[in-house]
Amino acid sequence: MGLKEWIIPQDNVFYDLLERESANIVVGAHKLEQAIRTFDNLESRRAEFKDIEHAGDKVVREIYDKMAESFITPIDREDIAKLASLYDDVLDLSYSVINRIFLFEIEEPTRGMVRFAELVRESVDEIELIFVSMRRMNKEEIDKRLMRVDWLEAEADSLLNDELASLFKEGDVLKILKLKEVYEYLEMVTDKCADVGLALRDMMLMHS
Repeated sequence: MGLKEWIIPQDNVFYDLLERESANIVVGAHKLEQAIRTFDNLESRRAEFKDIEHAGDKVVREIYDKMAESFITPIDREDIAKLASLYDDVLDLSYSVINRIFLFEIEEPTRGMVRFAELVRESVDEIELIFVSMRRMNKEEIDKRLMRVDWLEAEADSLLNDELASLFKEGDVLKILKLKEVYEYLEMVTDKCADVGLALRDMMLMHS
């Protein structure tokens, strides 16, 4: 039995909605990386990302509405809701990063910020490959991609430790406080991606 058969009914509606949610989050992750790399037009980039976040919220509401209408779902409603909500958190936290960079008036990206953005984008790309390939992807392939998400999250943990250690050598207290919060939010995004991976693993174990 493939992953698709575990989480979607015959009309494909939950597959379609989860795929739409994932595609929107991919757009957000790539926009986040682009914004941090270029560090230009941050006000307009923040507004654009807010629109992406609103689009994600709309898809999540559609998922909840469809669950309310469906007499039978292929797996527990709680599992579908958990997966949709956890992945939406990735988008919400990513917006928080751009929002703080803009509000804190950070003048230029740091090496750590760029690397965090890469780790976020790579994590989301891996999860997207699971969502869009549910029909054909076998358990071994899913495991490989989820292991990659775990590795990226561990890499983000190490990066946070290194960047904070370096940051606290700075003499500018205000700069320390601003960058510390941005770094911590970026690391939280990778944590949330790992949580999505755990939710997918739980579904695999339940239906294998």
